[in-house]
Amino acid sequence: MLFRVTAIALFILFMGWTVQASGDDVVVGDISVPCAEDPACMNRLHPDIAAVAHADPGEKIVFISRDAFDLDLDPDKTYAPDAIPREGTGVVHALTGPVFIHGAKAGSVIAVTIEKLEPANVGWTNTSGFGFAGEQFGTDTRFITWRINNEYAVSDALPGVRIPNNSFPGVITTLPDRALLTDVLAREQQLLEAGGVVLPPDPDEAAPAEVCGIDGSHPTECLRTVPPREHGGNLDIRYMTTGTTIYLPCLIDGCGLAVGDFHYAQGDGEVSGTAIEMGGRLTVSARIVEDPPDLRHGPHYEGPASVLGIPSERFYAVTGFPLKEAGQVPANMAYLESAKIAELRNLSADVHLAARNALDAMVDYIASEYGYDRTQAYMIASVAVDFRIGQLVDVPNLGVTAILPLDIFVGRE
Repeated sequence: MLFRVTAIALFILFMGWTVQASGDDVVVGDISVPCAEDPACMNRLHPDIAAVAHADPGEKIVFISRDAFDLDLDPDKTYAPDAIPREGTGVVHALTGPVFIHGAKAGSVIAVTIEKLEPANVGWTNTSGFGFAGEQFGTDTRFITWRINNEYAVSDALPGVRIPNNSFPGVITTLPDRALLTDVLAREQQLLEAGGVVLPPDPDEAAPAEVCGIDGSHPTECLRTVPPREHGGNLDIRYMTTGTTIYLPCLIDGCGLAVGDFHYAQGDGEVSGTAIEMGGRLTVSARIVEDPPDLRHGPHYEGPASVLGIPSERFYAVTGFPLKEAGQVPANMAYLESAKIAELRNLSADVHLAARNALDAMVDYIASEYGYDRTQAYMIASVAVDFRIGQLVDVPNLGVTAILPLDIFVGRE
């Protein structure tokens, strides 16, 4: 849904809070209906998806977006902890857009500045085998909700934890062109046939249905939104927050700007597969870059250095190296069927294994130090712990460090 705010100031009631829009904002999205009934809700990527709104460079664009799974949650209600309250994942991610940027041509680069993100009043986190090292840490499926305000989030399922607001959009993207679409489909199909983890096109619950649905014009071509790609997408970078600017390629005329998957807070890594997932209201502006950066390897972004810090005065950190037991094959390498990997106890410069070991150490620390079970500790790591590369040069044992902000634990001496 698209409308322009014609009054000088209009107050809009949205999910428990009131916000103010200026006179010329372009407002996109209607969360009063499910994703399938909102013309501005999309959960696939394809160059034939039509724009639902138009904006001039520099004009404020307000995206009203639901959470990634399009859930309708009550912050005061307790949900079954062993399953997410919806079936299937066809709707993921429920994005808002696309928006046509006037003057942007195929081959352009746009700079999208995040002006503000106003959170909804409820969020959720879950664990499952989908997360990082999910076969090790996600075996106990669990779903929790958070009560959210502008300062912090709390959950009855994690007593003594209070997560400060560090809201950002997990997904910010333009649409692929036909050339990139063809290349992505080919390379991901090749990986899938080799045994790699890929989510191929699936028309189930696809939006817009007229393009990507079962009876749509391109049901086998629309890209799933889980992985980021050259055009942007599900980047899940918590530093792309208020005050930062993201540089995205325009691969089709007008770019097709879309956003969604809003996170109230996330640790670097989002290891359980989810952050504090939420809906919200995101205001951005976009301009066409005259001397654009080279985006061959993916989007660039810039902003104040303050967004790089951890939201805490004190921290505790652990380290991890690419070490394992003889006979063990890391799950992410099983599809390679290498005869060498199993018996090695030390892999050469393997970031994934080093991060897995850092996660194991951090889960153990949170559980032993604060009394949470390992699944609770895994969820805390997903929403609050930052996994960072310590060094890449000290072969064979490059290092990953996991940083826990201690100020999230309240009511403790």
